Amino acid sequence: MSAMADQNSPLTGNSTIETWLNDPVGGPLLRGFLAQGGQDESSLAPIKTFPLQQLVALSQGQVPQAVIDDLVLNANGGVMPEVVETAGAAPEQWVEKITPGRFAGKTVIVTGAGSGIGKATASRVAREGARLIAVDISAERLAEFQASVPGADVTVVTGDISNQADVDAIVAAAGDKIDGLANVAGIMDNMTPLHEVSDQIWQRVFAVNVDGLFKLSRAVLAKMVEAKGGAIVNVASEAGLRGSAAGLAYTASKHAVVGITRSAAFTYARLGIRVNAVAPGPVATNIQASFDSALGQERIGGLLANIPPVAMPDQLAASITFLLSDDATNLTGVILPSDGGWSVQ
Repeated sequence: MSAMADQNSPLTGNSTIETWLNDPVGGPLLRGFLAQGGQDESSLAPIKTFPLQQLVALSQGQVPQAVIDDLVLNANGGVMPEVVETAGAAPEQWVEKITPGRFAGKTVIVTGAGSGIGKATASRVAREGARLIAVDISAERLAEFQASVPGADVTVVTGDISNQADVDAIVAAAGDKIDGLANVAGIMDNMTPLHEVSDQIWQRVFAVNVDGLFKLSRAVLAKMVEAKGGAIVNVASEAGLRGSAAGLAYTASKHAVVGITRSAAFTYARLGIRVNAVAPGPVATNIQASFDSALGQERIGGLLANIPPVAMPDQLAASITFLLSDDATNLTGVILPSDGGWSVQ
């Protein structure tokens, strides 16, 4: 039986998840919805300051708009309230601010451009004037991305960066002068500890997160050395800074990314080439983590309830494009934790 949650401050899609959970009517409704999917409120801890409405975008289609509308209706006695600012409204969200012409005249390669952080980075680079080489393993996602930036100078390349022939095709599409490379493509592991990691998981994670990054960077750096200039930004992870953020394979792969970044930064510093990395914390992407280990769930799962709020992909794109741009002059070998403060916990 539904009832009005609060006559003065009705729950809406703009109310924070925390406000919903603390409400005597909204709390049970939201917990009941989570229970239907085999989850509890701890799964929402990183995004508790987000508006409930944000679940539609964050869930990658698993929470349709109709679910949010039903929750709001049931929390308000079957009446859809007017959207007004209330004490429980979410704080104002960060808004991207484009810098026109920041990459004008530059050719930039972005991998993983079909979704998540890669898509957001590719979009910003393209809208800021670059000649963009957008790379992804999915031709369908690339087509959708290209359609989202009409008028931009975008060349799409469908390929697997762990395959040398595909790497050659990417570099050929870019041409003789490559000014920037954002190595964003990556995959998660299944949170297994060392004694449970399968060869399949280890090889698959390293093939994309390390081997692909290595092969494409090697090819691009040959061009940058010749031109005596360029910028590379690798996407590491909070898991590249600590041992408690993911399973063994993913953690090892991101530590490798940090090592590659630092070694390359030192080697090429006097050639006008900057190599940096961004270490994201929780981000709303289509990279899903699963716990295939009871020990992994016990040791890591509890810690994840204390991570900072989930960032949106365009927030990470802001960090990545800064390091790619000339504004990051004098910065090389930096591992920038774009993680909402997780690394200082």
